[in-house]
Amino acid sequence: MSSKNENPATTAVKTPASKPKLGQPSASEESASPYPNMELCQQIHKIVVKSEASLDGKLQAEVLTRIREELENPSLYESVESSLGVTTGIWSAADLAAQKESNKKTVKELEDKLEEAKESAGDMEVMDARVELARFAAKSLTEKDALESYAKLLELPKVSSGKKIDAVMESSRVASFYGNTKKASELIDSAQKMATEGGGGDWDRRNRLKVYRGLQRLLERDIKGAAALLIDCIATFSCNEICSYEEFIVYSIMSNLLHLPRPQIKAKILDGPEILSVASGIPVVIKLVQSLYDCDYKTFLNAMVEVEPILHGDRYFQPHLSFWMRELHILAYKQFLDSYQSVTLQAMANSFGVSIDFVDHHASRFIAAGRLSAKIDKYGGVILTNRPDLKNAQYRETIQKGDMLLNRIQKLARVVDL
Repeated sequence: MSSKNENPATTAVKTPASKPKLGQPSASEESASPYPNMELCQQIHKIVVKSEASLDGKLQAEVLTRIREELENPSLYESVESSLGVTTGIWSAADLAAQKESNKKTVKELEDKLEEAKESAGDMEVMDARVELARFAAKSLTEKDALESYAKLLELPKVSSGKKIDAVMESSRVASFYGNTKKASELIDSAQKMATEGGGGDWDRRNRLKVYRGLQRLLERDIKGAAALLIDCIATFSCNEICSYEEFIVYSIMSNLLHLPRPQIKAKILDGPEILSVASGIPVVIKLVQSLYDCDYKTFLNAMVEVEPILHGDRYFQPHLSFWMRELHILAYKQFLDSYQSVTLQAMANSFGVSIDFVDHHASRFIAAGRLSAKIDKYGGVILTNRPDLKNAQYRETIQKGDMLLNRIQKLARVVDL
């Protein structure tokens, strides 16, 4: 597992000397299932989207070699090669076929072990055999095989609620590994329901589920929901099986940057002891936050340019990359304009280190979309801020919601009359 001081962008690919033991599912960090390996998932994402980290081809070779030698997963190898649109020759067609046969043989042996446990051992041994089969599928077989194996594990009659939660969490990682966002979200919801209603949700499991749900909300672009969950887990993070600590800190910082008020950005991010402990490993992200807090907008825009390839190479950020860049831009414009009733386009352009046309183009788009409360006097070369009155805004919102409710009641009344 990655340590809390490792930089995910620079950590070398490591092939274990021996295969990890596929034992009992557990909520503890040390004995959580090593597969599917989400560090490898992140690396696969980098080579598929051709991020800066993979352009020299070295990472591609490392990833495909790791799939062959560590995971022994021919289906995943073929899928990645297909996504890349290349044939590397790292795993020949004959060797791929031989590995598939070997995996079938291993599955047969594990199934025989399961049947033997059913006939001559107890419930615990049967569950152990089911877990071993499911974890082998998560390592060396397809997504479908893995999810089916975990589903059969959950069907066992005497599995504790805690072990069921662990198995569902492992299933969600399988779905997430293969980019099945909808299935992963459903499984996390199921685990949360078990933790709430089944009595198996001890503190550690609930805390880990917060991380799983927070990261899933990032993928679903529920940034505000993700921010609240992730920042609560910074001091108690113990989910190295889903992401490294540095990656988790980046997710927490970026999501909260869009929603925390300025004083809390200082208290919870810039001065947060846990974040300070890894700040040297994420200098670009810290530069982005510090420059915004210092109102150094020119440096902030430069930091946005530097942070973009980091977001592009991350599987949680990349699907919504344009959204992130737009929201960061709007965040800086809002903070700048909050200080003025009116400001010249030239003064704003100077502060951001860009041209007047750049400011005019972007600000007009944000104003037209209702994201900035301002208007541009193009003739006078001035941006006039137009801060809406909070009480009036709340009043209008209440009226609108009341109208919607009355309309629904009237529609329901007509249906009842019929």
